[in-house]
Amino acid sequence: PGTVLLVEDNADSRRMLEEMLKLEGYTVHTAGDGKDGLDKLLKLRPQFAIIDIGLPVLDGYQVAKTARTALTRDEVTLIALTGYGRPEDRRAVQEAGFDEHLVKPLNPGDLARVLRRAARDNNHG
Repeated sequence: PGTVLLVEDNADSRRMLEEMLKLEGYTVHTAGDGKDGLDKLLKLRPQFAIIDIGLPVLDGYQVAKTARTALTRDEVTLIALTGYGRPEDRRAVQEAGFDEHLVKPLNPGDLARVLRRAARDNNHG
């Protein structure tokens, strides 16, 4: 289905999501902090990047804002992963340059739907 960069500082969550994505057929790269995530995002240029908002070094908003200066929505779909789903949180996610907003705890079906829709909308698959 494509390549995913998963940027998540919680090692258990990162491993679980990585395995789930691999089972769906994605090639998965991971990072444990925002700086490493941004570096990998710009170098690897995956079709999808799932980025936790609460990251060390650079937070998810900073990663998205910086990535959007180099990569268009056609090049990468940015998916925010956050514990917050209030309207102001959704607005902040959009303003940072994310395409999608998923709230933890993550429902695997929601993630699969978002990836399928993004692949279809952006011709990533």
